[in-house]
Amino acid sequence: MNSRQQIILQMVIDQGRVSVASLAKTTGVSEVTIRQDLNLLEKNNYLRRTHGFAVPLDSDDVETRMMNNYTLKLQLAQYAASLVSDGETVFIENGSSNALLARTLAEQKKVTLITVSSYIAHLLKDTDCEVILVGGIYQKKSESMVGPLTRQFIQQLHFSKAFIGIDGFLPETGFTGRDMLRTDVVNSVLEKGSEAIVLTDSSKFGNVHPYTLGPISRFNRVITDAAISQETLEQLKAVHLQVDIVDPYATV
Repeated sequence: MNSRQQIILQMVIDQGRVSVASLAKTTGVSEVTIRQDLNLLEKNNYLRRTHGFAVPLDSDDVETRMMNNYTLKLQLAQYAASLVSDGETVFIENGSSNALLARTLAEQKKVTLITVSSYIAHLLKDTDCEVILVGGIYQKKSESMVGPLTRQFIQQLHFSKAFIGIDGFLPETGFTGRDMLRTDVVNSVLEKGSEAIVLTDSSKFGNVHPYTLGPISRFNRVITDAAISQETLEQLKAVHLQVDIVDPYATV
């Protein structure tokens, strides 16, 4: 996806329904070029075309969430990918930023990816990346594997890094998740003792959800954006976490 297509996608997400003429005027290219861009974006399930307009996808699945704040999440994913070397085996949990990370790694590196996300596995089906999809109970809404079988699978696998998504963080609770079964999967990953990296945009900080991810001492690093508050940044550093800030306005 090039920079013009990212602009198109963000306009569609922000405005809900955008005409081909408006997109052409904003981006400074012809309507023919815009239609070609829209065909490609629709083919890759980023948006939906109607006569003379582009509209967002109607679903609330991982693909749609990935498109919310797409440019920022892509920057986070690209930074995270820079921490992975060719030949590594890494675990990637579910979530929109992690899905972008998986795709970026598949495009840029020769790695083996372990995931519980059937969405991520499908996303990489046409790449040369080796993918290990962990089995278990299929959670349809999140397109993720959960449950005791998933925990057993993870116990038999080895990886150098694990990229984890979170739903909330407060200093008194640590990292938290909203789904009990997915949280249990993350905690089984943390028990492996590999480098555990939180990959999240800053909107998750300050929220709290019922289920604890951790203890927090099992995490090593946080990758987030520059909108994180100074107070939260100090709270993370106080528990000895390395925090990498990605500037959302920097050129990727």
